[in-house]
Amino acid sequence: MDKSYFYDFIPVKFEVSNDQREQILTEFPPPPLPDSEEYIDIQNESTGNQVKVKLLLNDFNVHLTKANKQFLRISFSNNAGVIHAVLWDNQGEVEKYRPLMESHSIFQVEGRITEFNGRKSITISKLTPIKDESNPFSLLPYTKQDLADLTVELFAYLEELQSPFREISMATMKRFWLQFRMRPAAKGFHHNYLGGLLKHTVGLMRFARYILKFENNHFQATMKLINVVEKAHKNELWSTFQADGNLQQLTWKETIDHLYSFLQGMMEHKDTEPNYDLVMTSILFHDIGKLLEYDHAGKDYQEFEFLFPSAESSNLTNRKQAGITMDELGVMIGHIPYGVLILSRIIELENITVSLEDIHHMAHCILCHHGLPEWGSAIRNPQTVEGYIIHIVDFLDSRYENTEITK
Repeated sequence: MDKSYFYDFIPVKFEVSNDQREQILTEFPPPPLPDSEEYIDIQNESTGNQVKVKLLLNDFNVHLTKANKQFLRISFSNNAGVIHAVLWDNQGEVEKYRPLMESHSIFQVEGRITEFNGRKSITISKLTPIKDESNPFSLLPYTKQDLADLTVELFAYLEELQSPFREISMATMKRFWLQFRMRPAAKGFHHNYLGGLLKHTVGLMRFARYILKFENNHFQATMKLINVVEKAHKNELWSTFQADGNLQQLTWKETIDHLYSFLQGMMEHKDTEPNYDLVMTSILFHDIGKLLEYDHAGKDYQEFEFLFPSAESSNLTNRKQAGITMDELGVMIGHIPYGVLILSRIIELENITVSLEDIHHMAHCILCHHGLPEWGSAIRNPQTVEGYIIHIVDFLDSRYENTEITK
């Protein structure tokens, strides 16, 4: 399959036959997406319309009117995004529905579309909690890109890895695929929607393949990528200036010097040939700890049981899930250390023979992929050429995602 990425600069080339594609999608199916009846964007609804829709409760707050009467301001979400609502206390509705909202996450919402200051919301007439399992893709925003294509591309890359990296990667996906395929890669800044982790991981692999497979020299390849960023930054700076936009919110603002600084650091390892398989495996693990770091409707907690099998974890079953948020336990450790823990446990449980050096090199890539301590890196500076590469490709992909029209 041939296409391009990163302002049409990076070629995306891999070979998968129809039979191979079918085999991949059978063993690693993409998540089921909701049909059109499960989708509503209230911005497309006319004011005054009556609606009846299933929504995910994010949060609610009790307020008082000028007449000192209670009402609720409520934030819901579905796959179109956040939906604001209000519930007036005409006949004791606040006290009636408040306990239900404290104990349930998904509701059948009935009400009328209203508009204030150009923003539409729902004035609620009735709330009914839904107890059956719901597809999280009907409740939360998700990537608009083809999840089947992203799945095939990911496994095409993993299948080409050499031993033991292929065994490590495939064993990991066999254990965690059902969750990996749906998880977000962030709460706010980038890839902050279902399917974001899969899309982001494939994005890093595209950059790494370009640097290490499609150019003869990985230093020159990185310089070419920085040149693309420079051109993109000039274009967005000029277009934003002409449109009288906010120049402080530019995607590529203050990135050029950082990229050149890390290229210079990478050049200190000019006598070391990067290990492609090690880089690609490290990319798979670089954000896999986000399976534990974030929580949202539809998430299960098998990763906690995988890492801590003897722990008493009954409290996990009583959690009330809502929109994408930081997991109350996961935030105490973070996805970077979790990535190393998962890597180590996979190798141990699968009894995969890996050199001590390769284990440390992969762990180092995971620990340093944020680049700087003030950005969350567990290492002051990358100490290997692979460490520099994984930060550069993570940096580029996370920022480029904010420029894409179709996410």
